[in-house]
Amino acid sequence: MFARTTTFAAQPPSIDAGISCVRDDVMPALQDMAGFIGLSLVVDRQFGECIATSAWESEEAQRRSAEEIGPLRDRAAVAFSGRATVEAWEIAVLHRQRSSDTGACMRATWLALPADQMDAGIEYFRSSVLPQVEHLDGFRSASLMVERGSGRAVSSVSFSNRAAMERNRDQARALKAESIRAAGATEVADGEFELVLAHLRVPELA
Repeated sequence: MFARTTTFAAQPPSIDAGISCVRDDVMPALQDMAGFIGLSLVVDRQFGECIATSAWESEEAQRRSAEEIGPLRDRAAVAFSGRATVEAWEIAVLHRQRSSDTGACMRATWLALPADQMDAGIEYFRSSVLPQVEHLDGFRSASLMVERGSGRAVSSVSFSNRAAMERNRDQARALKAESIRAAGATEVADGEFELVLAHLRVPELA
């Protein structure tokens, strides 16, 4: 499975308009595209970072959709009042304990790994990280997306609500630090987000 993330550097007052555009205009258009298997949208209202993730059943389907998605992305960027940055990923791991409901939140970490250690890093996330994060308070799901050629990766863990995510923050930070060290990775960035759209139909990949 493959994914495309579009990160909007939004103006905070425009976030609700951007959400409406993605929900009411972008998502219905994507649903008519071959190979499309879902969309999610997370937002950071304080800093204006908003990330839409579309999922595709194959790399070919993802590539075929690129031209059609361009105008939709431009429309959303106008609604968010911010520029868009696009990245392509392979969905390496996805585990859902429960679906995410209204009020769910997500913690994401962007990583860099040596390209020749990518498979080992994926296996470490699957066999060592997942069994630990699924015991965190309010855990809902976890995923790992990678770009093998560059050694880039992004892990995400979703929780039932912001209160649960905040309660486990210290525990999660300690787990993250140990996992990054053990996997031989480098943290590039991290963030906490409100999960406002969760319509991914990606099957279990754990």
